Amino acid sequence: LGEAFTEAFILDTSGAQTIYKGTPMVIDQNVDAELVHTADSLTLVDGDVFMGIAAEAKSVASGGAETTEIECYVWPTILGFKSTVFTNADCGKTVYMSDSGTLSESNGAYPEIGELFKVADGYAFIKLESPKVLNVP
Repeated sequence: LGEAFTEAFILDTSGAQTIYKGTPMVIDQNVDAELVHTADSLTLVDGDVFMGIAAEAKSVASGGAETTEIECYVWPTILGFKSTVFTNADCGKTVYMSDSGTLSESNGAYPEIGELFKVADGYAFIKLESPKVLNVP
């Protein structure tokens, strides 16, 4: 909804990554404390940082030069995700996103991506909150 804001981040290459558009991107302190990584298959802990949602698809090889940038949607963008998890009665609730791209009300070691803005036409619109230092119970 409205204007989309993006920011470019450099991808970590300590392992190969295939990033799909719409994937949550994080700084995982156990992988690399400065460069972004897809949240796929990561177990996030306190101190990891949600940076944004991939606005494009990218791939990097393991051990490659750490020069590849990825554009990510960032705060104050409001993005719509196909979802049946929420209703408008849930507006204002904190939203988490699993590595499969599924939205959730509970964190389950998933990144907190923002707050539910509204639900319309089968989409949950999320007001992104990034960067966001994660507090994983």
